[in-house]
This record gives sequence, C-alpha cells and structure tokens, in this order.
Amino acid sequence: MGKIYAVGIGPGCSAMMTKEAEQVLRESDVIAGYRAYVDLVKKEYADKEFFVNEMRGEAERCRKCVELAQSGKTVALICSGDAGIYGMASLLLETAEQEGFEDVEVIPGVTAASSGAALLGAPIGHDTCLISLSDLLTPWELIEKRLQSAAEGDFCIVLYNPGSKKSRDCLPRAAEILMRSLSPETPCGLVRNIGREGTSKKLCALRELSEQEADMFTTVFIGNSATRIVNGRMVTPRGYRL
Repeated sequence: MGKIYAVGIGPGCSAMMTKEAEQVLRESDVIAGYRAYVDLVKKEYADKEFFVNEMRGEAERCRKCVELAQSGKTVALICSGDAGIYGMASLLLETAEQEGFEDVEVIPGVTAASSGAALLGAPIGHDTCLISLSDLLTPWELIEKRLQSAAEGDFCIVLYNPGSKKSRDCLPRAAEILMRSLSPETPCGLVRNIGREGTSKKLCALRELSEQEADMFTTVFIGNSATRIVNGRMVTPRGYRL
C-alpha cells in the first residue's frame, strides 16, 4: 500500500516552495494535479510519472490518487498556494475515507494571502478573513453574507477568485457590498501572478475597486479601519505604540 501527500507548492516558483514540499515531490512516484500547476514543476521533476487533468476534474483527480496509492505508489497531489486553503486537501481526505484509504498527509505551502501581502507591504497585520468570490461551489447569497459580516467586524479581507471569463462582475458586486459598512477610502491592493513571470501589484481605494481588472490569478486585499498607506505600501497596524 502506498501513500498520498496533498502538497501546497506555493505561488509556483521554486524559491517560494517549502523544503518539505520539495522533499515530498522528490520522494513521490507520481505527481498529480491540474495541468497549469503540473506545468510549473514538470521540468524540475521530469523523472516522475504524472497524472494531469483539467479544471472541474477535481473528484476524478482524487479518485485516481487513491487508486495509484492502493497499487503501492507514493503520490503527490499538488495545489498552488496551500493545499488546505481553497485547495485539494479536503476533497482528497473525503475521497480517501470513502475508499477506505487512510495514509494521507497534508504538506503546507505559501498561500496567496501571505505571498501577496508581502508584495504590498503588511496589509493583513491584524485579524483577517479569506473569502472566495467563486460561486461554482458556494451560493452567491452565502458569499454576500460572509462579505457583509467581515466588513461589519472590521476584519482585513483577502479575496480569492475575484473574477473569471464567465464571472466578470464578482469584484464590483463585492465592492458594493463592502461599502455598505466600510469607508469608500479604505485602502485596497491587487496582486496578480504572484511569484511568476509578469507579477504585478496595484493600490487603490475601495471606491475604485470595481473599476479594476481581476481574474483567477489575482488576489485582492481590503484593509480595515486602521489600514493606511505608508511610503507606498499598504499597512495594517497591530496597535503597538510608537
């Protein structure tokens, strides 16, 4: 009987992958994942066997990992960022339970909230909520409720999946909801292609957020009532006295 690792590979560049993740990939017989993520590591681990499929093939991917592990292979199911944050770890664990397979280990990775925050400065220096705007698996009514609650609680907010080819209005709708409780001048930041070629970042006010372009490779940061711009960087104070 083999083993399965759910591995967060970070943004995609080797410099931002943990040593533990690198070691697991080296020791695995098979690397499985969404094609775009496998392409990020395929050259460096060219001696491995690969199982690749496309978006919305997540359930099939997890079942294949269990099948391969049951045949005696060590399998690394990779995700960008962290496997447990909008990644494959939860579905893999559920699938493994269903198939009677227990040897699954989750390997953490650098998620977009932390890697993107570093590029912007320190936008999530205090209590923070991570919210995905994708309504593929979550009803928009629930997403709206979570946005409203986070804004009312004065949390810093990180938005994943703020836009796609099919859902271009997610970010404008989210901005409108947030402005019911937050000042229109609240500092915001957008980071795209974190740790990859073409990395970009931008600061704006919440009132300008709906005008910004965002896709599935973009992560959006909304500050709390204390967030400010310091020397061109977005900073949310912890509350220390200077």
